[in-house]
Amino acid sequence: MEFGIFVQGYVGKRAETDPLAEHKALMEETEYVIQADRSGFKYAWASEHHFLDEYSHLSANDVFLGYLAHATERIHLGSGIFNPLAPVNHPVKVAEKVAMLDHLSEGRFEFGSGRGAGSHEILGFMPGVTDMNHTKEIWEETIAEFPKMWLQDEYQGFQGKHWSLPPRKVLPKPYGPAHPAMWYAAGSPPSYAMAARKGLGVLGFSVQKVSDMEWVLEQYKTAIVDAEPVGDFVNDNVMVTTTAICAPTHEEAVRIAASGGLHYLPSLVFRYHDTFPRPEGFPVWPETLPEYTEEFVEVLIEEELLICGDPDEVLRQCERWERAGADQLSFGLPVGVPKEETLQTIRLVGEYVIPKIDTDPVHRTSRFRQGV
Repeated sequence: MEFGIFVQGYVGKRAETDPLAEHKALMEETEYVIQADRSGFKYAWASEHHFLDEYSHLSANDVFLGYLAHATERIHLGSGIFNPLAPVNHPVKVAEKVAMLDHLSEGRFEFGSGRGAGSHEILGFMPGVTDMNHTKEIWEETIAEFPKMWLQDEYQGFQGKHWSLPPRKVLPKPYGPAHPAMWYAAGSPPSYAMAARKGLGVLGFSVQKVSDMEWVLEQYKTAIVDAEPVGDFVNDNVMVTTTAICAPTHEEAVRIAASGGLHYLPSLVFRYHDTFPRPEGFPVWPETLPEYTEEFVEVLIEEELLICGDPDEVLRQCERWERAGADQLSFGLPVGVPKEETLQTIRLVGEYVIPKIDTDPVHRTSRFRQGV
């Protein structure tokens, strides 16, 4: 199993008391990726969201990743996601950005795509849309065109329902063989199976606990056997996300978790991701979950909803995900936790956990592993 981190420009309530909160949040997250690079993590995923106050201010993630391509040496830099819907980003511009980042990172870029967060974001670009599933139609029309843009000397052009382009040379072409590995941000079992049929890796932001891996893998690994890849190769890969806090002692890790305002992020998730099924009894915004106590943090650990503890405990918790079949475990860093304690988590995981689980220090991309 490989390891990653996920950043999204989370600002939270800090802006209420600090006029530089947004700037600090973005700059801190560059530090987290740079430390993850030094600590042996394989992936860093950066979100693309628009208009989602407090929750995610990382809208121009191509710029963010371009900076990190120069500031890091070995970590794979992924778009988690680029939104390729024509009303949001013209597909040709997305293809150009992917290839450019592939060059700047010298083959370390991973192309994740998706369809946006929910009605607040989608309706900003597509006012009047009444069915949020409309975005699926646009994405389906578009996704198979990217490999053609990258691999055809002159792209043959496209005439679709939602966008079109006459024949043109789409430049630059990707670095190295084929093109960057392609991923899809999936939120339901049918989405996992659909991604598998297209030969795409899955960014599993919807998997909450180890036991969820069973239906994820059943949907995905069964379908990937008969994949007809939209790209030049199959990216058989399921990433799942979870929050992680690692400290020298169990007591310190629990204290950090209880004082980190971790209740606020899931409240924002259901504020904006209104296409997600809301758990029974979950408060409706502007109401939020109550602040976590140390006792509740212990329950979250026991229920496998939070990785938290000393290095030996965190290792055992990560090994559960490995046994369940996750290909990659990506840490959504504990937003609200002070910077030094977040960096401590990254360093401790890199020193004590990753070497015992991720045994491939070369960290080749999927295209090189496939011999493309």
